[in-house]
Amino acid sequence: MNKKERIYAAVRGEKTDRLPYAIWTHLPGIDMDPEKLAEKTFEFFKTYDTDLIKTMNNGMYAIEDFGCEIDYSQIEKGGVATLISTPINSIDDFKKIRPMNIDECKAIQRELYMLKLLLEKTKNENVPVIFTVFSPFTTINKLCGNRILDYIKTGETKAIHEALQIITDLTVELVRKVNISGADGIFFASQMSSFDVTDEKTFREFGEFYDRQILSTSIGMCDTIHCHGTNIMFDILKDYPVDIFNWHAWESLPGLEEAKAAGKCVMGGLDRRDITERNFDRIRFQIEECLRVFEKRKHILAPGCVIRYPLDPEALSYIKETADELQAA
Repeated sequence: MNKKERIYAAVRGEKTDRLPYAIWTHLPGIDMDPEKLAEKTFEFFKTYDTDLIKTMNNGMYAIEDFGCEIDYSQIEKGGVATLISTPINSIDDFKKIRPMNIDECKAIQRELYMLKLLLEKTKNENVPVIFTVFSPFTTINKLCGNRILDYIKTGETKAIHEALQIITDLTVELVRKVNISGADGIFFASQMSSFDVTDEKTFREFGEFYDRQILSTSIGMCDTIHCHGTNIMFDILKDYPVDIFNWHAWESLPGLEEAKAAGKCVMGGLDRRDITERNFDRIRFQIEECLRVFEKRKHILAPGCVIRYPLDPEALSYIKETADELQAA
């Protein structure tokens, strides 16, 4: 099997010739430059010989076109991007969110150009590429400096819903362009679908309602839901209309068996913290468990989220080397 055949077989539930795997990170310092980002993403894929490429966009691109200023300097030190300024500083400011023509959105066009370049580089590699898209609830929370729940609690939610619909409509257009580009699907990142963040009622109203509009649009073969964080709302997320389920395995329930029982192709099984901390025995154990539970069906070995800096090439290489060794035994 080539890489695309292997991933597609996993999605369909067929037994693969070997366990497919994927890893990803952020690429700070270059991820605002589409040419460099496409090149480094391709280099990362070739270096670690992954079976799937998840685009490694900067995590704040979705709010740039709404007028935000962001500091990315802490990512290389193992931190996260920080919002410097935003047009949303009061409940009334949500009315400032207006519909935009996607062709005039510089940040989105930059990311789509990067995708175009990456797909050109991979056209003879037979490897699936999925493009990172953020849920509207995630985007609006970033847009207002992680204070969306405070604004919701005011009870004045009409302008919030209107802004969410505008963000949703723009994201739908983005997904359509990703589909047209020839990418194999989207990596739909939901960072608000955790009981540690909010409650089920709030998530269904401000999250799921808009998520489903976007996910029902995509025609990708490898559309993925990324359930970010701990204590995720598994009973809701497992029924999302996607092909692949990705979550922070070993950091959050479900366990491997419960994730398998949901019926989707599962992408996960590695605790990203063990990769960063070079816990090789734990990584080996996790791979053994994945082989035992999934038996190379409906499974892509992967971390639950981005592998944070500082990156350790030896630890990254250890994943595929160990998986290959265990399968050859």
